[in-house]
Amino acid sequence: MNKWVEILSGLILLLGAIIIGWYSEQWFGAFWDFKEAAWLVLKGGVFWGVFFVGLLFLLLGLSDLKG
Repeated sequence: MNKWVEILSGLILLLGAIIIGWYSEQWFGAFWDFKEAAWLVLKGGVFWGVFFVGLLFLLLGLSDLKG
């Protein structure tokens, strides 16, 4: 696929997701509140990201001690 088509489609999808998430409560009611779900996923992703980066640094440090 052309790189410009990929970039454009990626931007369209990201913008669509942001718009749907921002206006989800107004459009779909409280049952489909995507903002709360997205915030929970983001908080969990940050936690696991920091955890695995720390684990990576620990394993790299231990690997350097061996060699």
